[in-house]
Amino acid sequence: MLHPFVIPPLHPVQEAAKEVMDRVHAYMHEHPESELHTCGKMFGVLLCEGGYLAAFSAKLDGSYFHEGFVPPVYEMTQEPIGTSKEESRRLQRLLFANYNFLNGKGESKNLLEIFANEKPIVPADEWFSSAVSNQPSAFRLPPSGAGECCAPKLLQYALTHGLKPLALAEFWVGAPSKTEIRQEGAFYAPCSGRCVPILKHMLQGVEGVKIEGFSNQYSGVSPQPEILYEDDYLMVVNKPAGLLSVPGKSNEPSVESLLHAKAAHRLDQDTSGLLVLAKTPEVYKELQAYFQRRDILKRYEAVLSPNHQSPITNYQSEGIIDLPLLPNPYDRPRQMVDREHGKPAITRYHIREQRPDGTLLVDLYPLTGRTHQLRVHAAHPGGMNAPIVGDRLYGSPAERLMLHAAEIRFVHPVTKKEMHFCIPFL
Repeated sequence: MLHPFVIPPLHPVQEAAKEVMDRVHAYMHEHPESELHTCGKMFGVLLCEGGYLAAFSAKLDGSYFHEGFVPPVYEMTQEPIGTSKEESRRLQRLLFANYNFLNGKGESKNLLEIFANEKPIVPADEWFSSAVSNQPSAFRLPPSGAGECCAPKLLQYALTHGLKPLALAEFWVGAPSKTEIRQEGAFYAPCSGRCVPILKHMLQGVEGVKIEGFSNQYSGVSPQPEILYEDDYLMVVNKPAGLLSVPGKSNEPSVESLLHAKAAHRLDQDTSGLLVLAKTPEVYKELQAYFQRRDILKRYEAVLSPNHQSPITNYQSEGIIDLPLLPNPYDRPRQMVDREHGKPAITRYHIREQRPDGTLLVDLYPLTGRTHQLRVHAAHPGGMNAPIVGDRLYGSPAERLMLHAAEIRFVHPVTKKEMHFCIPFL
């Protein structure tokens, strides 16, 4: 059975990945000028019957070809740059039409065909223009870099050479990314925008395929929320990890649907803890205003796993993290740091203790309310460089995400009494 993107990967895949990492580290030692020293790159391995294949994304130090790695699906001899936007798009369409991918049924599709029915991706620098989103689907182009990631290159080589794929994994080698959360030696699932549409095509007809890495949904049981306080206007609950705050695209239960009240703010599905819900439209509007004015104090407890390359002595016991965030257009639902286009995101932190296992127990105070703010600020090298334990998006999966909304304080919008709730995590 083929297991693509099981994290952590199967043991034989981890062994193959370690061999490739060692080779890349040796290359970096021999080439101090390599781009990997300033910004690393995604590498991948595909375990096949009789051995494994290795690949890197896009180019490595200006070349598509390095000994021991599979070649590109299509070699670009010229960058698609035209004298006008129209000419540039024509050249891009020509380029994408030459990227052809097989699947297990022997069927071939190019990138234009694969992405024909996909929702268009709007890069950050085009968010303020309606030109891209208003284009007819026939004129939309696949995202830049599509087809150059490790997984499609590996599968294409295997399928065109009669090799039987068994297991697949992608991992980061080199300096961390300055925008995305990419750490040396960590394994990552495929990017939802560029890779997943291609892989859905390529894996059709592949014997025994088990597509575990395509879903970001929490796989645990979703128990009922615990009601801590309720009156005629609002309620405060303790949300368990794995339960949505508000209804999503699937039919999974949520706090709102179970309690028939409207959440005044949200907690990630994987996050547990205190959630305030309004029972009337007027109270909901008032609570929303509280959050916009930052009149509500929130404290989270988290267990962080420091990056092995960052000694514990580098951490201050408390501080402020200021990293602007925006959604990663190529890898939803992940967020990325972007100082030019990102929205302000500020977190205050206090390290309570270093635990015997090397992890940190930390109090986090979000001063803004961006999606995944605490998770990115914990994991990013410009933040604490220490992912939250169990963070399957920005760190490594575990039994659960060790992030808990432990304390909240606000004034009741009707009675004007101070409301204070504290439910410690650890």
